[in-house]
Amino acid sequence: MSYSLKMYLICLFTFLKMNISYSQDQHNKGSFYVYWGWNQARYTHSDIRFLGNDYDFTLKKVVAKERQTPFDVKVYLNPQTITIPQVNYRIGYFLNDHYDISIGVDHMKYVMDQNQSVPIYGYLKVAGSKYDGVYKGENIILKEDFLTFEHTDGLNYINFEVNRFDKIADLSKWSIKNVAINLTEGVSVGALLPRSNTKLLDNARYDQFHLAGYGMAAKVGLNVSLFKHFFIQSDVKGGFINMPDIRTTEFASDRAAQHFFFVQANILFGLKFHI
Repeated sequence: MSYSLKMYLICLFTFLKMNISYSQDQHNKGSFYVYWGWNQARYTHSDIRFLGNDYDFTLKKVVAKERQTPFDVKVYLNPQTITIPQVNYRIGYFLNDHYDISIGVDHMKYVMDQNQSVPIYGYLKVAGSKYDGVYKGENIILKEDFLTFEHTDGLNYINFEVNRFDKIADLSKWSIKNVAINLTEGVSVGALLPRSNTKLLDNARYDQFHLAGYGMAAKVGLNVSLFKHFFIQSDVKGGFINMPDIRTTEFASDRAAQHFFFVQANILFGLKFHI
Protein backbone atom coordinates (compact mmCIF):
# COMPACT_ATOMS: atom_id res chain seq x y z
CA MET A 1 0.00 0.00 0.00
CA SER A 2 1.40 3.40 -1.01
CA TYR A 3 2.38 6.03 1.57
CA SER A 4 -0.31 8.45 0.32
CA LEU A 5 -3.05 5.85 0.71
CA LYS A 6 -1.85 4.97 4.23
CA MET A 7 -1.97 8.62 5.25
CA TYR A 8 -5.45 8.96 3.74
CA LEU A 9 -6.72 6.03 5.83
CA ILE A 10 -5.08 7.31 9.03
CA CYS A 11 -6.58 10.78 8.62
CA LEU A 12 -10.05 9.45 7.82
CA PHE A 13 -10.32 7.08 10.77
CA THR A 14 -8.72 9.58 13.18
CA PHE A 15 -11.46 12.03 12.32
CA LEU A 16 -14.16 9.40 12.81
CA LYS A 17 -12.89 8.77 16.33
CA MET A 18 -13.21 12.41 17.35
CA ASN A 19 -15.66 13.09 20.17
CA ILE A 20 -18.43 14.67 18.06
CA SER A 21 -21.99 14.13 19.23
CA TYR A 22 -24.63 12.84 16.84
CA SER A 23 -27.53 15.01 15.76
CA GLN A 24 -30.87 13.56 14.67
CA ASP A 25 -32.39 16.50 12.79
CA GLN A 26 -32.08 14.96 9.34
CA HIS A 27 -34.29 15.97 6.40
CA ASN A 28 -33.31 13.45 3.75
CA LYS A 29 -36.49 11.38 3.38
CA GLY A 30 -37.81 11.30 -0.18
CA SER A 31 -34.79 12.95 -1.77
CA PHE A 32 -32.63 11.65 -4.59
CA TYR A 33 -28.91 12.10 -5.06
CA VAL A 34 -26.34 11.60 -7.78
CA TYR A 35 -22.57 11.69 -7.58
CA TRP A 36 -19.48 11.38 -9.73
CA GLY A 37 -15.92 10.93 -8.60
CA TRP A 38 -12.62 9.09 -8.87
CA ASN A 39 -10.96 6.19 -7.12
CA GLN A 40 -7.58 4.75 -6.33
CA ALA A 41 -7.55 0.98 -5.91
CA ARG A 42 -5.30 -1.76 -4.57
CA TYR A 43 -5.64 -5.51 -5.09
CA THR A 44 -4.42 -8.60 -3.26
CA HIS A 45 -2.40 -11.21 -5.13
CA SER A 46 -4.55 -13.80 -6.89
CA ASP A 47 -4.34 -17.25 -8.44
CA ILE A 48 -5.52 -17.21 -12.07
CA ARG A 49 -6.63 -20.40 -13.81
CA PHE A 50 -6.61 -20.57 -17.62
CA LEU A 51 -8.68 -23.32 -19.24
CA GLY A 52 -9.05 -24.25 -22.92
CA ASN A 53 -9.13 -27.21 -25.28
CA ASP A 54 -5.34 -27.57 -25.28
CA TYR A 55 -4.38 -26.30 -21.84
CA ASP A 56 -5.35 -26.11 -18.20
CA PHE A 57 -2.92 -24.26 -15.98
CA THR A 58 -2.91 -22.02 -12.91
CA LEU A 59 -0.61 -19.10 -12.17
CA LYS A 60 -0.11 -18.59 -8.43
CA LYS A 61 0.05 -15.30 -6.47
CA VAL A 62 -0.12 -13.04 -9.51
CA VAL A 63 0.58 -9.36 -8.76
CA ALA A 64 -1.54 -6.64 -10.36
CA LYS A 65 -1.94 -2.88 -9.97
CA GLU A 66 -4.41 -0.15 -10.85
CA ARG A 67 -3.94 2.17 -13.81
CA GLN A 68 -5.30 5.55 -12.80
CA THR A 69 -4.97 8.24 -15.46
CA PRO A 70 -2.67 11.14 -14.45
CA PHE A 71 -4.77 14.21 -13.70
CA ASP A 72 -5.41 16.41 -16.72
CA VAL A 73 -8.34 18.83 -16.88
CA LYS A 74 -8.72 18.09 -20.60
CA VAL A 75 -9.34 14.41 -19.74
CA TYR A 76 -11.09 14.50 -16.36
CA LEU A 77 -13.57 17.27 -17.24
CA ASN A 78 -14.09 16.64 -20.96
CA PRO A 79 -17.47 14.90 -21.55
CA GLN A 80 -15.87 12.80 -24.30
CA THR A 81 -13.10 11.45 -22.04
CA ILE A 82 -14.43 11.54 -18.47
CA THR A 83 -14.83 7.75 -18.37
CA ILE A 84 -11.15 7.14 -19.20
CA PRO A 85 -9.92 7.57 -15.58
CA GLN A 86 -10.94 5.23 -12.77
CA VAL A 87 -14.34 6.63 -11.81
CA ASN A 88 -17.32 5.99 -9.52
CA TYR A 89 -20.86 7.16 -10.30
CA ARG A 90 -24.17 6.48 -8.57
CA ILE A 91 -27.82 7.47 -8.19
CA GLY A 92 -29.68 6.92 -4.92
CA TYR A 93 -32.91 7.53 -3.02
CA PHE A 94 -33.45 8.15 0.70
CA LEU A 95 -36.08 5.79 2.14
CA ASN A 96 -36.07 7.84 5.34
CA ASP A 97 -33.79 10.35 7.05
CA HIS A 98 -31.04 7.83 7.68
CA TYR A 99 -31.17 5.04 5.06
CA ASP A 100 -30.81 5.20 1.31
CA ILE A 101 -30.64 2.69 -1.52
CA SER A 102 -28.65 3.23 -4.68
CA ILE A 103 -27.26 1.69 -7.84
CA GLY A 104 -23.93 2.60 -9.35
CA VAL A 105 -20.71 1.58 -11.05
CA ASP A 106 -17.18 1.38 -9.67
CA HIS A 107 -14.99 1.58 -12.76
CA MET A 108 -11.58 0.31 -11.66
CA LYS A 109 -8.65 -0.89 -13.74
CA TYR A 110 -6.68 -4.08 -13.06
CA VAL A 111 -3.32 -4.62 -14.78
CA MET A 112 -1.19 -7.72 -14.27
CA ASP A 113 2.48 -6.85 -13.74
CA GLN A 114 4.40 -7.88 -16.84
CA ASN A 115 7.58 -9.97 -16.58
CA GLN A 116 6.93 -11.09 -13.01
CA SER A 117 7.96 -14.61 -12.02
CA VAL A 118 5.22 -16.85 -10.56
CA PRO A 119 4.70 -20.58 -9.91
CA ILE A 120 2.70 -22.46 -12.56
CA TYR A 121 0.74 -25.72 -12.23
CA GLY A 122 -0.97 -27.68 -15.00
CA TYR A 123 -0.27 -28.40 -18.65
CA LEU A 124 -0.12 -26.88 -22.14
CA LYS A 125 -0.37 -28.96 -25.33
CA VAL A 126 -0.53 -26.21 -27.92
CA ALA A 127 1.13 -27.40 -31.13
CA GLY A 128 4.34 -25.54 -31.88
CA SER A 129 4.38 -23.52 -28.64
CA LYS A 130 7.66 -23.28 -26.76
CA TYR A 131 5.60 -23.30 -23.55
CA ASP A 132 4.20 -26.81 -24.07
CA GLY A 133 4.70 -29.10 -21.11
CA VAL A 134 3.51 -30.29 -17.73
CA TYR A 135 4.16 -27.93 -14.83
CA LYS A 136 4.37 -28.81 -11.14
CA GLY A 137 5.15 -25.50 -9.48
CA GLU A 138 8.10 -24.26 -11.50
CA ASN A 139 8.46 -20.50 -11.82
CA ILE A 140 7.57 -18.93 -15.15
CA ILE A 141 8.24 -15.36 -16.29
CA LEU A 142 5.09 -13.76 -17.64
CA LYS A 143 6.51 -12.39 -20.87
CA GLU A 144 4.33 -10.73 -23.49
CA ASP A 145 4.62 -13.70 -25.86
CA PHE A 146 3.07 -15.88 -23.14
CA LEU A 147 0.42 -13.66 -21.50
CA THR A 148 -0.81 -10.10 -21.15
CA PHE A 149 -3.82 -9.79 -18.84
CA GLU A 150 -5.76 -6.65 -17.94
CA HIS A 151 -9.24 -5.48 -17.03
CA THR A 152 -8.69 -1.92 -18.20
CA ASP A 153 -11.97 -0.76 -19.67
CA GLY A 154 -12.41 -1.79 -17.00
CA LEU A 155 -12.92 -3.85 -13.87
CA ASN A 156 -16.57 -2.74 -13.76
CA TYR A 157 -18.35 -3.48 -10.47
CA ILE A 158 -22.06 -2.75 -11.11
CA ASN A 159 -23.68 -2.81 -7.69
CA PHE A 160 -26.71 -2.20 -5.49
CA GLU A 161 -25.91 -0.45 -2.22
CA VAL A 162 -27.66 0.22 1.10
CA ASN A 163 -26.29 3.10 3.18
CA ARG A 164 -26.69 4.60 6.64
CA PHE A 165 -26.37 8.39 6.89
CA ASP A 166 -25.95 10.43 10.12
CA LYS A 167 -25.11 14.05 10.83
CA ILE A 168 -22.17 14.28 13.22
CA ALA A 169 -21.53 18.03 13.18
CA ASP A 170 -23.59 21.04 12.19
CA LEU A 171 -21.06 23.78 11.48
CA SER A 172 -23.74 26.46 11.57
CA LYS A 173 -23.35 26.21 15.35
CA TRP A 174 -19.78 27.43 14.81
CA SER A 175 -20.82 30.33 12.54
CA ILE A 176 -20.21 28.41 9.30
CA LYS A 177 -23.58 28.66 7.60
CA ASN A 178 -25.21 25.90 5.53
CA VAL A 179 -22.44 23.35 6.08
CA ALA A 180 -22.81 19.98 7.82
CA ILE A 181 -20.53 16.98 8.25
CA ASN A 182 -22.09 13.54 7.98
CA LEU A 183 -20.97 9.97 8.53
CA THR A 184 -22.01 7.39 5.97
CA GLU A 185 -21.57 3.62 5.99
CA GLY A 186 -22.80 1.09 3.46
CA VAL A 187 -22.73 -2.41 2.02
CA SER A 188 -23.09 -3.44 -1.61
CA VAL A 189 -23.45 -6.49 -3.82
CA GLY A 190 -23.33 -6.70 -7.58
CA ALA A 191 -21.99 -8.10 -10.83
CA LEU A 192 -18.64 -7.78 -12.58
CA LEU A 193 -18.79 -6.78 -16.24
CA PRO A 194 -15.14 -6.35 -17.19
CA ARG A 195 -13.79 -5.47 -20.57
CA SER A 196 -10.72 -7.67 -20.35
CA ASN A 197 -7.73 -6.95 -22.55
CA THR A 198 -5.98 -10.32 -22.89
CA LYS A 199 -3.43 -11.91 -25.20
CA LEU A 200 -2.69 -15.57 -24.51
CA LEU A 201 0.07 -17.41 -26.38
CA ASP A 202 -0.38 -17.00 -30.17
CA ASN A 203 -4.06 -16.03 -30.01
CA ALA A 204 -5.22 -12.62 -31.16
CA ARG A 205 -5.77 -9.98 -28.49
CA TYR A 206 -9.27 -10.23 -26.99
CA ASP A 207 -11.01 -7.07 -25.74
CA GLN A 208 -14.78 -7.40 -25.21
CA PHE A 209 -17.26 -6.86 -22.38
CA HIS A 210 -18.36 -10.07 -20.66
CA LEU A 211 -20.36 -10.84 -17.51
CA ALA A 212 -17.64 -12.58 -15.51
CA GLY A 213 -18.78 -12.89 -11.89
CA TYR A 214 -19.86 -11.06 -8.76
CA GLY A 215 -18.58 -8.82 -5.99
CA MET A 216 -19.46 -7.52 -2.54
CA ALA A 217 -18.11 -4.62 -0.51
CA ALA A 218 -18.47 -2.39 2.56
CA LYS A 219 -17.54 1.25 2.98
CA VAL A 220 -17.25 4.10 5.48
CA GLY A 221 -16.90 7.75 4.64
CA LEU A 222 -17.36 11.43 5.44
CA ASN A 223 -19.88 13.60 3.63
CA VAL A 224 -19.79 17.41 3.72
CA SER A 225 -23.15 18.91 2.75
CA LEU A 226 -23.15 22.42 1.27
CA PHE A 227 -26.31 24.58 1.08
CA LYS A 228 -28.50 21.43 1.43
CA HIS A 229 -28.25 20.44 -2.25
CA PHE A 230 -24.53 19.91 -2.86
CA PHE A 231 -22.02 17.62 -1.21
CA ILE A 232 -18.44 16.43 -1.28
CA GLN A 233 -17.80 12.90 -0.03
CA SER A 234 -14.68 10.90 0.67
CA ASP A 235 -14.89 7.23 1.56
CA VAL A 236 -12.90 4.03 1.85
CA LYS A 237 -14.37 0.85 0.39
CA GLY A 238 -13.12 -2.70 0.78
CA GLY A 239 -14.51 -5.79 -0.89
CA PHE A 240 -14.21 -9.16 -2.59
CA ILE A 241 -14.39 -9.96 -6.31
CA ASN A 242 -14.91 -13.43 -7.76
CA MET A 243 -14.79 -13.89 -11.54
CA PRO A 244 -15.10 -17.56 -12.55
CA ASP A 245 -15.93 -16.83 -16.20
CA ILE A 246 -13.45 -14.41 -17.84
CA ARG A 247 -13.19 -14.51 -21.64
CA THR A 248 -9.58 -14.63 -22.85
CA THR A 249 -9.71 -15.27 -26.62
CA GLU A 250 -12.17 -15.16 -29.51
CA PHE A 251 -12.89 -18.85 -28.86
CA ALA A 252 -15.75 -19.44 -26.40
CA SER A 253 -14.03 -22.47 -24.88
CA ASP A 254 -11.12 -20.37 -23.62
CA ARG A 255 -11.75 -19.04 -20.11
CA ALA A 256 -9.95 -17.75 -17.05
CA ALA A 257 -11.00 -17.58 -13.39
CA GLN A 258 -9.71 -15.56 -10.45
CA HIS A 259 -10.77 -14.00 -7.16
CA PHE A 260 -9.18 -11.33 -4.96
CA PHE A 261 -9.84 -8.60 -2.40
CA PHE A 262 -9.66 -4.89 -3.15
CA VAL A 263 -9.62 -1.55 -1.34
CA GLN A 264 -10.61 1.83 -2.79
CA ALA A 265 -10.05 5.42 -1.67
CA ASN A 266 -12.65 7.68 -3.31
CA ILE A 267 -13.34 11.39 -3.72
CA LEU A 268 -16.89 12.19 -4.90
CA PHE A 269 -18.94 15.26 -5.84
CA GLY A 270 -22.72 15.14 -5.72
CA LEU A 271 -26.13 16.75 -5.89
CA LYS A 272 -29.18 16.05 -3.68
CA PHE A 273 -32.67 16.97 -4.87
CA HIS A 274 -36.40 16.22 -4.73
CA ILE A 275 -38.59 15.37 -7.73
